[in-house]
Amino acid sequence: MDKRLFPIPQEYFDHTIKPLIEGEYIWKGRPQTISHYHVFCAILYILRTGCPWRDLPSCYGKWHPIYLRFKRGGEKGLWWRVLMKLQQGKKVTMNIVLADSTTMKIHRHGGGAKGGPGPEVSTAPA
Repeated sequence: MDKRLFPIPQEYFDHTIKPLIEGEYIWKGRPQTISHYHVFCAILYILRTGCPWRDLPSCYGKWHPIYLRFKRGGEKGLWWRVLMKLQQGKKVTMNIVLADSTTMKIHRHGGGAKGGPGPEVSTAPA
């Protein structure tokens, strides 16, 4: 397996991260077709490269189910708990940067509403 596509060994994932993921979800409906390991590695790939979800390599599976699992896990706070567990085990070092949009320079076209000026409204009596 390519170390860039699957950066965490399967054994480490099964021992450390998989119990956190399986303890969070209540599985309903159809069984999952994509393993937790592939979903986790796909999420790491997206976060590392910054590519769109639709450009996810096919070795992980279809992008949309992976995105949905990422979204649902994010809503429950699952991925923060996983990152904290990895940081406690000295496997990940997190640097969090907060940026305030009031200090960012943007292009003059980037700050307004869409379109140009609206239609002129006459206030004169007809």
